[in-house]
Amino acid sequence: MSVIYNKRFGLFRNPAVQRELQTLDPIRDNQRMVHLLTAYEFPFDMTRALELALFHTYASPRVSGLLARTGEFERHGQKRYDDTSRLISEFMESGYDSEKGMRAIAHMNLIHSHYRIDNADFLFVLATFVFYPIDWLNQFGWRKLTAAEERALFYFFREVGLRMNLTNLPDDLAGLRAFTASYEAQHFRYTPSNRRIADATVAIVQGWFPRILHPLVEPTFSALINDRLREAFGYQRPPGWFAALTRSALWLRKWPLRWITFKPYPYLIEKSSFRHYPEGPPDIEAVGPDELIKNRPQRNT
Repeated sequence: MSVIYNKRFGLFRNPAVQRELQTLDPIRDNQRMVHLLTAYEFPFDMTRALELALFHTYASPRVSGLLARTGEFERHGQKRYDDTSRLISEFMESGYDSEKGMRAIAHMNLIHSHYRIDNADFLFVLATFVFYPIDWLNQFGWRKLTAAEERALFYFFREVGLRMNLTNLPDDLAGLRAFTASYEAQHFRYTPSNRRIADATVAIVQGWFPRILHPLVEPTFSALINDRLREAFGYQRPPGWFAALTRSALWLRKWPLRWITFKPYPYLIEKSSFRHYPEGPPDIEAVGPDELIKNRPQRNT
């Protein structure tokens, strides 16, 4: 049975988490490693990184075009955000081989089956879930990931990809990087659908803050992405002082987090809040577009 760790004195990180991570194998134990990284070491950072990963995918007209055609993101943005978060969080917390993890992936596959999505587009989105946590944590995390932890993220999402029935999955991180670079060179360009979905995402995040802060959301996104993405979204580069301030704030916050953490230990779905579901985390099979959920097969209990 997996060990559950407690904070020291209710505030300080437990170094036993890192000690266990150092004993684990990134191929054999990638599910446990990802659980420890998301539930103990980096709950806030993993969430922010995956948010930016999804934002990154909207620079592909093939991704943004599908989202624009369904209209889900623009009509029900917060719901779609929460639904996506609910499913991804489940298999990252529980593991893809757990009962709940398998249900989450199966339900995700069911939702995706109603749309025509190319294997390369799926693989591109999956790749961002690997690289954004790695790149974000190595820049803004309270510590950098070890090489084994980076490999664990790769093997974890590779296994998720296999359970999504994806093909041509690269065998290592270098191969996935090469695929991503090739995909972006071929497909990234500005289209109105990119801008529509990016703006819809900005609108979701604006809803999390008081109105006086709304004008800061778009330039903050713009400060955290590269020039290629800005061009694909039609966004302006923010003033140099604003970009420096944004990155400096993220860089500074990591220092006290080397010793203390304000998140629950472990940080689990049951302790998370979903704005569209104020009554608590929704059931796995209850998330997704309403018209698909109404017609879904009932799960035997």
